[in-house]
Amino acid sequence: METILVTGAAGFIASHLSEALLEKGHKVIGIDNLHPYYDIKQKEANLEILKKYPNFTFYKADLRYLEELKEVFSKHKFDRIAHIGGNGGVRASLEDPEYYQETIVGGTTHLLRLGNEQEVKNFVFASSSSVYGNRKTVPFKETDNVDNPVSPYAACKKAAELMGYAWHYLYGLNVTCLRFFTVYGPRGRPDMAPFKFVKRISEGTPVIRYGDGSSQRDYTYIADVVKGIVAALERPLGYEIINLGNNKPIALNDFIKTIEEITGKKAIIKEEPMPKADVPITYADISKAKELLDFEPVTQIREGMAKFWEWFK
Repeated sequence: METILVTGAAGFIASHLSEALLEKGHKVIGIDNLHPYYDIKQKEANLEILKKYPNFTFYKADLRYLEELKEVFSKHKFDRIAHIGGNGGVRASLEDPEYYQETIVGGTTHLLRLGNEQEVKNFVFASSSSVYGNRKTVPFKETDNVDNPVSPYAACKKAAELMGYAWHYLYGLNVTCLRFFTVYGPRGRPDMAPFKFVKRISEGTPVIRYGDGSSQRDYTYIADVVKGIVAALERPLGYEIINLGNNKPIALNDFIKTIEEITGKKAIIKEEPMPKADVPITYADISKAKELLDFEPVTQIREGMAKFWEWFK
């Protein structure tokens, strides 16, 4: 049994990851600041699931404050770190870029420092497909130039990746940065399209469609992503950046049609201009994930959204 730190443990991806690690017999120490970016009740419900496991311990701690993190590290010796925490949301980062810089860049730096002091075997960081920006060439490869982020969120994720490389170069810390592509599924975040569209379509209220519906996203089901994270945690690789996506983008109009079929309701669409920070397509090249992590997504959009709809109901 290993002791694994999971940041953002009350959130969507990290709560699923924590559950998977606990099922594998590990001891999980979860931290989260329970930021009210979305309904705290949903985060508390996620924690209640985890608290049923005797090997789970939770601390309310903020990544921005080194002393709070030092307190947690003083009580536990960690074998590995899964750093999933840090506010999500491309559009929200436009409103408060300083907070995103402090949590994503500052918080990651704090954790790299403390993890290195404890000589953890592996440090896995949740990066994002947003770092690719407005790319015309698809699919997105890890070797693509990502020097032109189009949001503070994307810029902060890229900066945190670079900080991870610095710690690997200076101290030999194993760091794997996983670029997630639009993760969805049960317990999904209310600010993301799957939740918002299902809620509004099922209630008969208008959904906001940005643009003409031709934009595409590489939706990746939560269980597939969790398998990829677990594999990354178990395999120290030096320093690597790896895409975790489904490798099958779907157009927004087709995504809406899928939800209409699953819910049995017709969407009422209100079209608005595409926000400047949004990108027209995300599309992951996952050949590296297949090679290094044996990553193979198996859940396609209709099956995954049907499972989300059952949870949502």
